[in-house]
Amino acid sequence: MKYDSPKIYVALPAMNEMENIAAFMDCIDAQDYREIETFICVNQPDDWWDNPEKINICENNLQTLEYLVSLSSTNLHVIDRCSKGNGWKGKNYGVGQARKVVMDEIAKIADNDDIIVCLDADTHFNLNYFSSIVRNFQKHPKAVALSVPYYHPLNENPDANRQILHYEIYMRYYALNLWRIESPYSFTAVGSAMVLPIWAYKAMGGITPHKSGEDFYFMQKLRKYGEVLTWNNEKVYPAARFSDRVFFGTGPAMIKGSTGDWGSYPIYPFELFDKVGGFYDFFPRLFVKDIETPLDDFISEKFGNKNIWKPLRENSKTKEQFVKACHQKFDALRVLQYLKWENSKNPKRDESVFYGYMKEFHISELKNLSFDLAEMDFEKSPIKQLDELRDLLVRIEEGIQINSISGIV
Repeated sequence: MKYDSPKIYVALPAMNEMENIAAFMDCIDAQDYREIETFICVNQPDDWWDNPEKINICENNLQTLEYLVSLSSTNLHVIDRCSKGNGWKGKNYGVGQARKVVMDEIAKIADNDDIIVCLDADTHFNLNYFSSIVRNFQKHPKAVALSVPYYHPLNENPDANRQILHYEIYMRYYALNLWRIESPYSFTAVGSAMVLPIWAYKAMGGITPHKSGEDFYFMQKLRKYGEVLTWNNEKVYPAARFSDRVFFGTGPAMIKGSTGDWGSYPIYPFELFDKVGGFYDFFPRLFVKDIETPLDDFISEKFGNKNIWKPLRENSKTKEQFVKACHQKFDALRVLQYLKWENSKNPKRDESVFYGYMKEFHISELKNLSFDLAEMDFEKSPIKQLDELRDLLVRIEEGIQINSISGIV
């Protein structure tokens, strides 16, 4: 693909977004790249119209729908999955279903070298965001996707700021450790930060409509197909807000976090990531014959059989193919499951685990902090300190991201 002058197709699922939609459309209109078409699916389950607790969302969606229709833009395509009779019916609903509907519609009309940009209505981006994406794919035409760097701006709500900083530190810590052990899945999947060319979307057969975590599973699927870029000159800026539209992810994490419950998003000891990295080292040896590995107990429990290597070996002509197949079998989901499984045996205080990691791998960077990290407390430390720590992780991550693109052409 040459990406000479690709069209950008914006894919947006929208639910309860009337307060954000005008600012979002302003961001679209302000772009210095003009080859843009925007597809928006305003959605909710149809039976919410009969639910007193959900009727406000239905009415908000109708207002959003009316506003979008009033724009009368030939480059704006609005999919109504919210008005009475048009909402989701049965078990197929949620943000994952909305993303699938809108992306499938785009794929019907777009050229192979056009680009899908996934966004959320509460996300802001600078005027050269789309042009930066085009340049990125022009430089790296073999890439199947781009996981765009993200940054949550703080707002006037102290509790929201504290929770989003905790969650973002958790996500960046997780990604940094995946990079450290050279995992193929060393990127962060954020729904409003996914970009991919049409040819890759078609080749994969589209997105699977998970009710939650569709971004995680989608990016994992893309990575199994090819290389995923993790650096872009421009970021996206998702809002920090409490939201229960999905079952896990940023919004639910913030809601649970505000009650002091971060059990679903622990800071996993770096030693557990080391065990995964050590496990990777067994893959080339397993191509020759079955041998015991440090993760055999976990594999036996999750797969029902610890001898999962024979079928992979039989379907691989070379050691390189076998190692790739091992990474696809023991993918990002399995890594997360293993970390949860192992960590549950001996959970530790998040702050002490994080401090131990920073002392081990980033001791020189600690000198740049204005406070003693050993005394940091996610619930009690000033938000200014958590923000400073977040920014330090951003700088560390950016250095790795920039270096990561050198091998993708």
